[in-house]
Amino acid sequence: MKHENPIGVFDSGVGGLSIWQEIITLLPTENTIYLADSKNAPYGQKSKEEIVEFCIKNTELLLDKGCKLIVVACNTATTNAIQYLRSNYNIPFIGIEPAIKPAALQTKTNVVGVLATKGTLTSELFNNTSQKFSNGITIIEQVGEGIVPLIEEGKTESKEMEKLLHLYLDPMLKRNIDYLVLGCSHYPFLIPQITNIVGKNVMIIDSGEAVARQTKAILEKNNLLNISNYPVKHQLFSNTKISTINQIVENFKINSKINYLDF
Repeated sequence: MKHENPIGVFDSGVGGLSIWQEIITLLPTENTIYLADSKNAPYGQKSKEEIVEFCIKNTELLLDKGCKLIVVACNTATTNAIQYLRSNYNIPFIGIEPAIKPAALQTKTNVVGVLATKGTLTSELFNNTSQKFSNGITIIEQVGEGIVPLIEEGKTESKEMEKLLHLYLDPMLKRNIDYLVLGCSHYPFLIPQITNIVGKNVMIIDSGEAVARQTKAILEKNNLLNISNYPVKHQLFSNTKISTINQIVENFKINSKINYLDF
């Protein structure tokens, strides 16, 4: 494996761009390939077997493109498929799961909210993590049904989104949460709207920065950091219309190429 080979990142749509952004910020010399499997979004409504199948397809496409490490930038895919991927492919995989641990360790009200997909909240990995850190702490789990499709349609700041967020967050506020864990890589794009609803006294936690740090650590451990002087290349692929991904990436002000790809 060559040092200049790209880091592969995939998600069930554009949500993983929140993770990808953290990775390219922390590792500015790394080449990347991003797959937005928007055609099958959201994974959170699919069966475990379907999720594993999508992850195999995405992984093999990234391996065909020469990726040296793969980031599963999707909570649902991580919690349902990463063990399978690590067992069946000889490449490092970085996963993402809701950051319950820091919330549970820092809460003062002992009430923590988790907004995530059904696929994440019902997974064995999530339940194990939740039980491990929930001693004496109330964890309020809420499925964010309908949020991902709105983000995929570019309706992040719509009235529909505001209505959904109030529906899911207002009951948590009544129960006195002081930490809100975002358990889906799409949700960090909603932090401004969520902050307007929960106010400054509720800390919002997502996993993006931690995933980027872990990616760097694994590259260092495997001696895979890019040491070439070639210009950095970022390639992004979507299997539906590329307008939403284009709109998000435009804000990052980086040199990247966005393509439609049927996968």
